Amino acid sequence: MKWYTDAMKMISWNVNGLRACMGKGFLEFVERESPDLLAVQETKMKPEQANVPLSGYHAYFHSAERPGYSGTAVFSKQEPIRVTYGIGDDRFDCEGRCLALEFPTFRFVTVYAPNAQDGLKRIDYRLGWEEALLRRIREWKAEKTLFLCGDLNVAHREIDLKNPAANRGNAGFSDEEREQFQRLLDAGLVDTFRYLYPDRTDAYSWWSYRFRARERNAGWRIDYFLTRTEDASGISDSILYTDVTGSDHCPVGLLWEEA
Repeated sequence: MKWYTDAMKMISWNVNGLRACMGKGFLEFVERESPDLLAVQETKMKPEQANVPLSGYHAYFHSAERPGYSGTAVFSKQEPIRVTYGIGDDRFDCEGRCLALEFPTFRFVTVYAPNAQDGLKRIDYRLGWEEALLRRIREWKAEKTLFLCGDLNVAHREIDLKNPAANRGNAGFSDEEREQFQRLLDAGLVDTFRYLYPDRTDAYSWWSYRFRARERNAGWRIDYFLTRTEDASGISDSILYTDVTGSDHCPVGLLWEEA
């Protein structure tokens, strides 16, 4: 039996510190949109550090061992049958970058990809995480419908950032990171936003705090919802909530109808 009405609403948001974002409209946004599943990245907290008063939701946190760093969380109106913390590799799971909830007919996975940093100083760590994630995704997608969402910290194509020429080779738009994202698609996933809006320009989910970037809409689309190719027909809409502030990222959403 479905525990949602019509299309299932899923939202993902890199909040850049959940405690801070709760004072900047986070709770009001969730109350207004009432998603069936809400994924949060860069929580920068452990669950005992703050009360997140979302009535009607089951809450799950995968926090980094390092205080005030990284972290993911999922809030679900339905209790899952299984929760998986991490991707099965201690090198990466200590940073709380992946959280997966399994339901009878699908699996919902949120991730916060490592930033390769200036000069690609952390690119090897980033690519190692990508390899470990890809192995898990291949396993999970073979079992049932899969939704993969979160801050993947990469703009896939030139259309996905305002200034591609100036950023070529930089963190988030390096050839290595873009190729790894393509490997997710080659493994049988689709970028739900580009599935519906292949040619839409000026569509971004992150803006630097510098140079009035958001005011000028000089952004990057680095937050995604992916699903299996065979389930793409269920996509009703893929949404960028660009008018929602509270973080340097805006929330992204997916409406999906099960056949």
